[in-house]
Amino acid sequence: MTPPIRVLLVDDQQLVRSGFRLILSVEEDLEVVGEADDGAAALTQARALRPDVVLMDVQMPGVDGVEATRALVAEGLGPVIMLTTFDRDDYLFEALDAGATGFLLKNADPDALVDAVRAAASGHALLAPEVTLRVIERMTGAPTGEREPATPVPTDTPDPPGWSRLTEREREVLLLVGEGLSNGEIAARLVLGEATVKTHVSNCLAKLHLRDRVRAVVWVHRHRLLPQGEETRAEDPPHD
Repeated sequence: MTPPIRVLLVDDQQLVRSGFRLILSVEEDLEVVGEADDGAAALTQARALRPDVVLMDVQMPGVDGVEATRALVAEGLGPVIMLTTFDRDDYLFEALDAGATGFLLKNADPDALVDAVRAAASGHALLAPEVTLRVIERMTGAPTGEREPATPVPTDTPDPPGWSRLTEREREVLLLVGEGLSNGEIAARLVLGEATVKTHVSNCLAKLHLRDRVRAVVWVHRHRLLPQGEETRAEDPPHD
């Protein structure tokens, strides 16, 4: 039997932690192994418990979620999903730079929380739909609504670095990742098995030296590989 995914909850509000614990505890493949009320305690707990996933609040007294995430990632203590109310963009992007695997709003649907934990444990990144386009805009340096039209394979400009290393199928998959499609949706679009799509995504990340799926989405948009109108859909976050 596959062992459950071990989760560490970090939030300075006991009520919030209790709510997340309740949501996760009903899933047979998930187990809450610890709680912490600030970043310093989170680091201590993570070192002792070695969780598979850390759910981290952004704003906490003492050591905040950004600083704690930076330390957790540096020590390889598990992927971090940041929990945010989305009223502070600076926290959001600082956490991404610190190495957070994904972001989720605190008022997200319970199923979204469960899916995010599973995605992070599987090595995939996830952004809440509400933050996807804003992350792309900030990291590419241009508002998504102001992009010039582009073609999937540029013909009058040099190929992006690493593009030539991808197979034709990997390029197809990467562009669909850039649109915000999940692996299941990509599999349906290309008539492939989902496991095959996962392999192609992994190959793309390795060949382009990208840390995770979020960076793949940003890479596609930074190099303007999608035609205008095919930007990542706000209702579909990049996940597996």
